[in-house]
This record gives sequence, structure tokens and C-alpha cells, in this order.
Amino acid sequence: MKATAKKPAAKAAKRAGKAPARRAVAAKKPAGKRAAATKAAPARKPAPKKAARPAVVRPAAKPARPAPARPAGPEPIPEGFRTVTPYLSIDGAAKAIEYYEAGFGAVEIMRLEAPGGLLGHAEIKIGDSIVMLADPWPGQYTKAPTTLGGATASIMLYVPDVDGFMAQAVKAGASVTQPPTNMFWGDRFGKLRDPFGHEWGVSTHVEDVAPEEMGRRMEEAMKSMASAGGAEPPEAA
Repeated sequence: MKATAKKPAAKAAKRAGKAPARRAVAAKKPAGKRAAATKAAPARKPAPKKAARPAVVRPAAKPARPAPARPAGPEPIPEGFRTVTPYLSIDGAAKAIEYYEAGFGAVEIMRLEAPGGLLGHAEIKIGDSIVMLADPWPGQYTKAPTTLGGATASIMLYVPDVDGFMAQAVKAGASVTQPPTNMFWGDRFGKLRDPFGHEWGVSTHVEDVAPEEMGRRMEEAMKSMASAGGAEPPEAA
């Protein structure tokens, strides 16, 4: 029984002693192959360097041209003036200033007296606009309406309240030549003649009208006037 028990133990010992040796040999073989493979692999050639792109040279921006310097001195258009300024020729210009102050709410800016009690030059302001006026000079081309028997032009005014403005002007001495009426171009418009013969158109804008619609309305207005016996066409602003 004892001998039988030892044999398996001895065999197991022999097997146990041989197994590690086999494993050790087996473990060394792969290491040898890897080392050989590493030695045998050819060295990689370095990748060729890419040529550097040439730098883009952009032209420098041209400096902005300085605005031409305006010569030192007064402004070409005096303060308060617009490009167009009416100049009225009036018999009795000094009296006319008094009327425009009372009837139009004008403000006198300046005046220059002339010999003989005449007004050589004056400036008044109506709303935001300047109007010049003077007595007619002997031999001067422009004449006063009272001399001509009529005016060669009328002056257009835009005001906040055409009805109120015309009522004030009439109270001060003007006469109405066309009562305030809503017109086809979108203004409430009237006309008056001041005591010195000048005619003024007065408007308050009450409606924005497209050009196409304005043309259509004008045709209707012309037809209406023709049927009424050819009345004087209204003046457009």
C-alpha cells in the first residue's frame, strides 16, 4: 500500500520538475523570434520635407485722401439761408414789413434805409425761411405788382394750419383769391393776395399720394373743371 502511494507521488514530482523547464524553454523562443524580427526589419526612410509655400505679399492699403481744406473765412451760404430766397419788389416796403408781421407772423431780421424814405434792403423770416424785400429802384428791371397791374410769380408757403393762417392774413388786410380746398396732390391749398399785390399760395400737407394715383386724380380734376366751364386750374405745390 505504501509503495503504491509513493509511485504516483514520484511521478508527479518528476512531472512537476520537468513542466517548468518546458515552459521556460517555450517562453524563450518567442522572445528570440521577436528580437530576430526587430534586427531584420529595414530602417524606414525619413519622409521628404514639403517645400514651404511662398508668403503672399499684399500691397499696402493706400491712405485715404484728405478732404480739401476750405479756405478760412465766412461760410459760402450764410446761416439761416437756403439755396433759393425770394426777393420781393414792393411799393412801400416798410409798410409791407408791418403787414407781414401782423398777417404772416413774420419776424424782421434787418433793414437798410435808402435816401428819400425808401427801404433799400430788408430781410424777414416767415416760419423757417428768409424773404428779402425792398422798394423798387428807378431804372430797375423788377417792378412792383402795383406798377405792373399784376404779379409775375406767387410764393408758396407750407404751414401747419392753412385755414387758420389764411384767416389771420385776411384779418390783417389780405384778400382770398382761392379758398382752402383739399387738392388732388394731397395738400389743403388756398391762395391770397396781400395788400401790396403779391400773391401767396398756402398749403398744409394732409395726405401722401402715390404718383400714379396723383395722375389719375389730376385727370378727374381736369374733366371736372372742363364740365364746369373751363375754370382756372389749381396750382400744384
